[in-house]
Amino acid sequence: MHPNKMITVLVADDEPDMRWALTTFLKKHGFQVLTAENGKKAIDIFKSDKPDLIILDIRMPEIDGMEVLDYTRKVNINLPVIMMTAFSDINNAVKAIKMGAYHYLVKPFDNDELLLLINRAMEKKSLSEEIDFLREHIAHRINLHKMMGNSSIIEDLITNIRKVATCDFSILIQGESGSGKELVAEAIHYKSDRRDKPFVIVDCGAIPETLIESELFGYEKGAFTGAVRRKTGYFERASGGTLFLDEISNLPPFMQVKLLRAIETKKITHLGGTKTISVDVRFLCAANENLSLLLKQKKFRSDLYYRINEFVINVPPLRKRKDDILLLATRFLNEVAQELNKKLNGFSNEVSEILIKYDWPGNVRELRNIIRSSALLANQTITKECFPSDLISMENGNNINDDIEPLLKEGLSWKELKAYHQKRLEEKIFGNILKQTRGNKSEAARLLKIDYKTFHTKVKELGIRVEK
Repeated sequence: MHPNKMITVLVADDEPDMRWALTTFLKKHGFQVLTAENGKKAIDIFKSDKPDLIILDIRMPEIDGMEVLDYTRKVNINLPVIMMTAFSDINNAVKAIKMGAYHYLVKPFDNDELLLLINRAMEKKSLSEEIDFLREHIAHRINLHKMMGNSSIIEDLITNIRKVATCDFSILIQGESGSGKELVAEAIHYKSDRRDKPFVIVDCGAIPETLIESELFGYEKGAFTGAVRRKTGYFERASGGTLFLDEISNLPPFMQVKLLRAIETKKITHLGGTKTISVDVRFLCAANENLSLLLKQKKFRSDLYYRINEFVINVPPLRKRKDDILLLATRFLNEVAQELNKKLNGFSNEVSEILIKYDWPGNVRELRNIIRSSALLANQTITKECFPSDLISMENGNNINDDIEPLLKEGLSWKELKAYHQKRLEEKIFGNILKQTRGNKSEAARLLKIDYKTFHTKVKELGIRVEK
């Protein structure tokens, strides 16, 4: 039922023989088992070990099962609790059901009946958690005013999103890296009639060219070396919902042809297969490069271009909406303060001025990273000493550091200058976080919300020396 996760069951009963019998039976069927001989210990284990399910006797010393049930329901309403009772105590068992217990068993009971109840309870728990997550996710994500700002430019953007969300147009979302294209795609999906169906994101630039076809369309067993089983692709996973193809300009020419056909026919074929599979998918695409320019350079197919841009939404860069900067910065500061359990009371006037004047080539993503790294270094107020030198070098009315000016004389492109700036920013952020965590890479990776391997590789790439 749950092959990828060992389910932890807490058995709470004051009878040693019952605890032993249930523990033996449940372990035989692949469960991890915790035991408690009274209600007090059951609550302690519930708080410390967070079991997935509780099998709970009604009559126990110190704290009885009804009190334990009441406590667990207040803390985790989705946690399934199966009550055990003697025949003479069925009235309390019925009362427990009304209080929120999943079910009850009358001693002595059949073990197979218990196993069936556990499986059904876990299915219900999984469904309840998924529904709660989706509700929270949707409520959080579709509030673009909260996520992107309140400027008139964002208001116009939201107006366009409302216009196109309820139709099935293919939409091209254009904007610089870090400007919020994925947020726009999510808002379109969750405001559409497909909101209860999957929203599947594909980063076309992150998938190797040799794997892109099999990842999009799926493959059959034996289609290539290593294909030991049949696998569905992103198209099938998104069927009924929305498929968001991020950085579509990275698709190789041969895949542009196959993608066009799939969009037009709404049919795909697995790699190595012959059966045609129908898919009902709405397409949203994003690019941080100007696709019309790539079209002229013959790097992007014109027929695909005109198919995916039935409507175009342009996401403005942060430098074009200065009114949103302090609002977003404050939101990021509140988030990181809560994460770090640290009291932060805002920005100094000097920092507020720097935030507004800076051009933010990395857009909202850069702003968020700067605020997070600065929060690590700050005591209570974010001052300019917490910021990278690129942001506090505001002389002569520009944001260009003195050590970048020689690069300008060498005729570097804007893209190359941004890459240089990005490296400097990464050096500052990664270096500051490692100082804050005293060289603990695992903790630093957790704070940045990236995996340890990626963090380790980046530190090595940047040549940052870790001082413990």
